[in-house]
Amino acid sequence: MNVRKIARRAQAGFTLIELMIVVAIIGILAAVALPAYQDYTIRAKVTEALTQASAAKLAVAETAQALGGLAQVTATNSGYSFTASNASNAYVASVAIAAGGEITVVTKNTGATTQPSFKMTPTQPTANDQITWACTLAAGEAKHLPASCRGAAAPAAGG
Repeated sequence: MNVRKIARRAQAGFTLIELMIVVAIIGILAAVALPAYQDYTIRAKVTEALTQASAAKLAVAETAQALGGLAQVTATNSGYSFTASNASNAYVASVAIAAGGEITVVTKNTGATTQPSFKMTPTQPTANDQITWACTLAAGEAKHLPASCRGAAAPAAGG
């Protein structure tokens, strides 16, 4: 009889308390990981917008070179037009060039509470110098911008 009692004790499984502790730990880890993952997916979608803006940046650079500087760049003479299409740019609502070559990019369907948008402002000391771009937050949260824009992001009003 003693052998049977010892065998039964050796086959004992986890206690209810042990299982509850493991479930609690998994719940805490999931609560921390889920928001980080959601921010990561939003940032990946916003990065597509940065890629879509590269064509507008090229149009600004070519127009500035052809006309003698950024001051001459307008939406009309840049020749750039953004076509919203669900197939090729599912997360970009608009890319627009303003006077002076400033580019405004607005996103869509990213999953963020406020759709992120950002401005890319060109600077060129003289007509023969290289154009440099500064990226700043226009709407949404700075954590949703790509890393190349996040460091220079201006604080959002009200958010």
